[in-house]
Amino acid sequence: MKVLALSGGTGTPKLLKGFEGVIGQENVSVIVNTSDNIWLNGLYIAPDIDSIIYLFSGLLDVERGWGIKGDTFNSFEALKTYGAQDWFHIGDRDLATHLHRTYLLNSGYSLTSVTKYMAFKLGVKASVLPMCNEHVEARVLTDHGDLHIQEYLVKYRMKPKVYGIAFSGIGKAKAPQEVLKAINESELVVIGPSNPINSVGPILMVPGVKERIIEKRSSGVPVIAVSPIIGGRPLKGPAHIFLNALGYEASSFGVAEVYADVATAILVDRVDEGEASRIRSKLGLTTYVEDIVMRDLDSKVKLARRILDIARELGRH
Repeated sequence: MKVLALSGGTGTPKLLKGFEGVIGQENVSVIVNTSDNIWLNGLYIAPDIDSIIYLFSGLLDVERGWGIKGDTFNSFEALKTYGAQDWFHIGDRDLATHLHRTYLLNSGYSLTSVTKYMAFKLGVKASVLPMCNEHVEARVLTDHGDLHIQEYLVKYRMKPKVYGIAFSGIGKAKAPQEVLKAINESELVVIGPSNPINSVGPILMVPGVKERIIEKRSSGVPVIAVSPIIGGRPLKGPAHIFLNALGYEASSFGVAEVYADVATAILVDRVDEGEASRIRSKLGLTTYVEDIVMRDLDSKVKLARRILDIARELGRH
């Protein structure tokens, strides 16, 4: 089965590791959020893209959920000596990725082409696709002012009060042909347990992406979402804060409400069994209650297998 996943942050990569174990990464395509991308010290950094490439190449620091395992930070410490930014940690081997990406982009190559090339050089067999080639920035509206998402998450550690979130440049974004092709060829679309507002949200905002996924759903291809909210809180990150800021409940129901017009079904955790009946009755969305916390490789593989089983069940209806 050809699986297409929408991914950002640290939640979905865990699930992708499960799919790799079940169907092999060559059968996995990933549309990756790029609204977290940022220019720092003259380098173009794409955290979510790098996490997926590092994941499939076996380089990812799984404990942190970002960067390269065993990396050192000598360059970062040296840059601080010159007064360079000191809040966004970049490892020495990770720095090579940013240096070469920036060089290739400045040479006129698209982000899609650069990502494909770098994934190939690291032996990645999965298809890793930026949501667009244009630069889009998630901007968090806070009591500290208008902050880049990385400033809010890393520099200020999610402490400012949030009033909203906007995506600068999204109006000029276009879905690359590679993204549309991956959607067309998919036999299952998975909306991973990433932040529905700032990780998956911008992917679906790129003109043509959401519409094409809805077309695939209408043709019988299941679109299955996995809630990142468990018992009213995410395991990591500000999903609950952003949901509230945009008028949604910080709950599995709130997540389901965000995806109600695009998803065939949603998976919620067993602690949210009460939410499941509310989702079914009020939103009419098929809901499965499962163990969705991925603590180790076995639980990642188990959840991936369950999603594939559900996809087959839905495909028979």
